[in-house]
Amino acid sequence: MSAPVTVYATSWCPYCRTLLGGLKRTDVDYEVVDVDDPANKEFSDWVASVNNGNRIVPTVRYADGTHQTNPGVGAVVDKFNAMR
Repeated sequence: MSAPVTVYATSWCPYCRTLLGGLKRTDVDYEVVDVDDPANKEFSDWVASVNNGNRIVPTVRYADGTHQTNPGVGAVVDKFNAMR
């Protein structure tokens, strides 16, 4: 992952759409990984590993190694700004 913020998401998830729509209106440098894509199985497995075996999306991973499950836009912005 090259961006400081990685959002693990799916196209069908309303929470993912809300988070990604909000992030588009910020200066957060992020990338999106579709965990439904078979090519991203290792990331889908990671999402499950940090959520007690459940593939909960959106799950956000930060460059400092921390993560949040289903955060609001404000929480992601705050974390991004704290990492600068």
